Amino acid sequence: MATDNTDDNNEPQIHRGLNGVYFDRSASSYIDGRNGILLYRGYSIHDLAAYSTFEEVSYLLLYGELPNQSELANFKSLLASSRKLPAPIVEIIKSQTTAHPMDAVRTATSALAAFDPDTNDNSYDATIRKGIRLTAQIPMIIAAHHRLRNNLPIIEPDHDLTHAANFLYMLQGEKPSAEAHQLMDTDAILHAEHGSNASSFTARVVAGTDANLHASITSAIAALSGPAHGGAAENVMLMAQEIGEPENAAEYVKNLRKNRKPVMGFGHRVYRTEDPRARHMRDGVERLSTQLGEPKWFQILQATVEAMAPYARLGVNVNVDFYAGVVYHLLGIPEDIFVPIFVMGRVPGWVAQVIEQQEHNILIRPLTVYNGPEPRKYPSGN
Repeated sequence: MATDNTDDNNEPQIHRGLNGVYFDRSASSYIDGRNGILLYRGYSIHDLAAYSTFEEVSYLLLYGELPNQSELANFKSLLASSRKLPAPIVEIIKSQTTAHPMDAVRTATSALAAFDPDTNDNSYDATIRKGIRLTAQIPMIIAAHHRLRNNLPIIEPDHDLTHAANFLYMLQGEKPSAEAHQLMDTDAILHAEHGSNASSFTARVVAGTDANLHASITSAIAALSGPAHGGAAENVMLMAQEIGEPENAAEYVKNLRKNRKPVMGFGHRVYRTEDPRARHMRDGVERLSTQLGEPKWFQILQATVEAMAPYARLGVNVNVDFYAGVVYHLLGIPEDIFVPIFVMGRVPGWVAQVIEQQEHNILIRPLTVYNGPEPRKYPSGN
């Protein structure tokens, strides 16, 4: 008789990419890919994007409930006071000015383990403390690397600014406009958590070995650096630049599809309809492009969406990164920082996933079906 892992012929069932496999339970987020629904701890992403802040969403993910005013004020204070990078970490960043920002973020995050007082304490309270510190420190790493590689002085954090506003301030050296601040805050909310995606699963695999939080987050960053997971926003902007004008979009898409090449920012491993996060960035692109007198970029994106309309019925729809990349571009952010910004937003979600793994920890150890040579003898003599 076949078991759950075999078919009727008693052959092992292989789920490549673990597609459709449930490996655990999670209360952090709920995704209904068929109907385009995303919830954080039961709250709709649409309500959170419209009414919440990144700080509030981070608290929700880490603690499981929305904070009251006193709890939120204390959490904001903890985040702001954690905006510190040890001097040796700054030196490590200086040594990597020619590296891709994702490599610099990964290396500096790993090195932070040497300076955190709770590194080897995997208790719940210690993991929360480390998670708050990493949430505050990783944006500083991104900003410091950008400044140093451009021979600019590092900007000290402004503890009176929000998480998103302070990042833009440290990156660009001037306090952001209300619109820029709002868009960056919304973007961080939209990226904060998304189930057992490749990077979150990687973090849980590492946590499953009883490794510390810094090791789990470092591994998650490494997973996100791959273009199949985190590179869409950067590639969408490059695609928009190649298209050049809205009237070129249809032919551009036609040529890509003819050559069986993907259209950047379309399709998702989970969603069969439009990514529910996309609409919030779409509205931001439209507003910002108009305000800055650069409506062309939004027009190019919309023309690309129209050209891709015939494929929507096949489940190939826009994802959140389709619009995010152009938002970053309009804010004056270089393309190679797009994925590190994804990291900045995702840290609380990774920490929440690690905490869930630690609560009922088990070593994650799937199997592979051997398809190599049959047993054979080692040759002896000549």
